Amino acid sequence: MRHFGHIPPASRVGLFHREPCEFTGESPARVLAAALGATLYSPATRPRLADDVLKQVGRGVVSMVLCLEDSIDDAEVEGAEENLVRQLGDLHRRGAETPLLFVRVREPAQIPDLVRRLGTAGRLLSGFVLPKFTEERGAAFLEALTSAEATSGRRLFAMPVLESPELLHLETRAETLTGIGRIVDKYRDRILALRLGVTDFCSAYGLRRSPDMTAYDVQIVAGVIGDVVNALGRSDGTGFTITGPVWEYFRLGERMFKPQLRRSPFTEQRADELRTALIEHDLDGLLREIELDRANGLLGKTCIHPSHVLPVHALSVVSHEEFSDAQDILRPERGGGGVMRSAYTNKMNEVKPHRAWAERTLQRAEVFGVAKEDVGFVELLTAGMAT
Repeated sequence: MRHFGHIPPASRVGLFHREPCEFTGESPARVLAAALGATLYSPATRPRLADDVLKQVGRGVVSMVLCLEDSIDDAEVEGAEENLVRQLGDLHRRGAETPLLFVRVREPAQIPDLVRRLGTAGRLLSGFVLPKFTEERGAAFLEALTSAEATSGRRLFAMPVLESPELLHLETRAETLTGIGRIVDKYRDRILALRLGVTDFCSAYGLRRSPDMTAYDVQIVAGVIGDVVNALGRSDGTGFTITGPVWEYFRLGERMFKPQLRRSPFTEQRADELRTALIEHDLDGLLREIELDRANGLLGKTCIHPSHVLPVHALSVVSHEEFSDAQDILRPERGGGGVMRSAYTNKMNEVKPHRAWAERTLQRAEVFGVAKEDVGFVELLTAGMAT
């Protein structure tokens, strides 16, 4: 699979200076962590779950979470597990390409139990999402994952969700972060990414951001995000990939944008139409939040609606200017440091302070590609919608 792989090759050639790389569930963890992109959540109760998964592949989704936790009623868990096992078995028999698939469980015991019940269909799983993650709860989850991995004979990743009240409350935050740091470092090889449960943070104070506001406008939430990145997202080799919070708003309908936006060739008028359509469909706030995610050290995003996937991916593509700067900073002859004017002659590139940024940028370029010099977000988004 690859990002923008649902776009015809001829169209990709016109968009990318350097195309996104191909990857599989067996690719190195550093590649998969960067490649998660818009991770689409789906309740495991959906009666046509196998068909839904394959449909999302055609829309450019590369990672999905099949949820047995908060997205379903407590009384539905047993039925949801049975449906999940049945639907993944169906997918396995079809032999079709699937995204990276994860299951969000409620309790540690579900992990080895589901792996056992899935049998050979368990090969479709890349891992599990672990809710309400703290050091104490996380240890049991990660031990269960290790046991299931040994039973299945294949690699399984964990994606802990940081959403507990202990992390939110100021008097327990530092201790909780320190404990989480200890347990994820102990199981570092199995931690693919850390996910932020901002909805639970807001819930603790009876808050809910409007579609005009980002998570960073809610100061209690912004403070937690900053502290999580500070403690667990460092670029010195001790940090982890941390993904952006969920965006809750969407409009119903299969074709959320005006049909005329799918026509080509692209024109400035179409760009204005698209921007208007994005705002009308409550995505203006989403676009701002994606940009703020990256500015604050987050990569990828939790999504609960397919309409959010393309904006996340389009804004994850590295611009030609970013790529040029990153390459200049990392040239071998620059190893001793120094400062230079960028090739675009609009900024200063200081080698030592900007090195970590450049390395992260090239990692993102590997999985999301580098846009051509005259290609921006709008062109990438319209190309993705046209398929």
